[in-house]
Amino acid sequence: MLRVLSVCLIVSLFALTVWGVLTLYDAYMPAGRMWQTPRIMPYEEPIPVMAQGSVPLKGSEEFYRIAAVDDLKAPFPLTASSAIAAGKTDYGYFCIHCHGKDFDGYGTVGQSFAPRPRDLRSPKVQSMPAGQLFKEISFGIPGGRQPALDTTMAVNDRWKVIAYVKSLGLRK
Repeated sequence: MLRVLSVCLIVSLFALTVWGVLTLYDAYMPAGRMWQTPRIMPYEEPIPVMAQGSVPLKGSEEFYRIAAVDDLKAPFPLTASSAIAAGKTDYGYFCIHCHGKDFDGYGTVGQSFAPRPRDLRSPKVQSMPAGQLFKEISFGIPGGRQPALDTTMAVNDRWKVIAYVKSLGLRK
């Protein structure tokens, strides 16, 4: 009986020591434990108003979104062979899946769409101003299947794809 009582006393002292060490550790630990840290609830404080001029309007996507089609110009000549070659590469990364290798809308993804993606060599596409094509590539076609690629493609890459598409000419 004395043996059981001494074991219980030793276990109790050990547990009390561990509890004391943890309590001291919690009291002097700079970060605290997760159950003690304050939580931030959504909308507890009003969202601060952004300072005027903190959102850039020049050189940002918002500039391209609000600009008129005629005001959008490529930063390089669309007939430059280097732009067309780079556009062909970018077309292979971003556009071929829907518009296809023959530019007719029968890509591996595009062939299942109804209506199909536009034929890029059609008179409608080839006669479009470059700014209109830029807006459609960047922000999608309302009511259409063209996804907005403004967050996927860099601005210059979009212009290079336009240079490549314009270089294709009309389908014969």
